[in-house]
Amino acid sequence: MIDRIIDMFDIVANQEHGSILKVLLIGFAFGAIILYSRLDKFEKMAGFMIFEDTLVPRMAMTTVALSSVGFYFLVQSGYATYDIKPTILGGLIIGAILFGIGLVILGKCPSAFFVSVSEGRIDALVGVVGGMVGGLAFTVGYPYIKQIMGDDLGQITLFDFFTEHGLLTVFTLSGILLTIAFFLPTIEYNDPADLKDKNNN
Repeated sequence: MIDRIIDMFDIVANQEHGSILKVLLIGFAFGAIILYSRLDKFEKMAGFMIFEDTLVPRMAMTTVALSSVGFYFLVQSGYATYDIKPTILGGLIIGAILFGIGLVILGKCPSAFFVSVSEGRIDALVGVVGGMVGGLAFTVGYPYIKQIMGDDLGQITLFDFFTEHGLLTVFTLSGILLTIAFFLPTIEYNDPADLKDKNNN
């Protein structure tokens, strides 16, 4: 088990993500955007889950649309690379269910946990610890888990179906996401408990 954990850290350390300073700057910028958009708040995710808040889907679609275009040009110009993970349907379905359960219970995306921890929120700290324990359990038990995840269908991408139209594919999907995000009505969920506390004050 210790050898598997050490090997995991070695793999991450050798992936050449850039200097520590660059990673820290990107992390600070990302955290600032999360705080500014209030995506670390429980009521934002809770409102999205009950279809009474549209901030999360609008933010997610806009982010994916813009970053997809930027990332495409970075890859084409040689300034970025990426590794496509294999498509394993069983693992994707199981992972999506577990992810959804955790998202509903804790009311946050994994990226927002650390931002919430910086604000001193205990619920987020529990989520971070739980995620680390879950990651450890997955790492240790992977030889057994992969047997129930299904067949490896290979590294499937949209470019496999639109081989000669990569740029058009990226622009089309990004345009669709931006259009949906733009036309989604702006709805903000207010937790009744929070409103009651404000009225009492």
